[in-house]
Amino acid sequence: MSGPSAAPRPARDPGLQPERTRLAWRRTALALTVVTVLAVRLAFTGDLGGVLLAGVTLVVWGAVLPVCWRRGTGTGPAPTGGRSLPLAALGAAALAVLGVALVLRGLW
Repeated sequence: MSGPSAAPRPARDPGLQPERTRLAWRRTALALTVVTVLAVRLAFTGDLGGVLLAGVTLVVWGAVLPVCWRRGTGTGPAPTGGRSLPLAALGAAALAVLGVALVLRGLW
């Protein structure tokens, strides 16, 4: 009596997962760009806080956009070999906080 035979594993069928991933990265890049444009618009009001906020937003946008672009277009992983994902997540979270700050500043 031999043990259960190991059935051959079928090839992985990713389905639509790669396309969903590319679309998610494109949405992230679009959201980052919108927050950056709003921050730059706020800088034109002449307020020093708005200028500093726009500067920080532009730096974060410039650092995260190449990662989003490479992953969103499907041209391969980020140039740093996968270590850029925490950077992209941190940058996206930072710009989300800046976006909330922009909305609150515009409401008050």
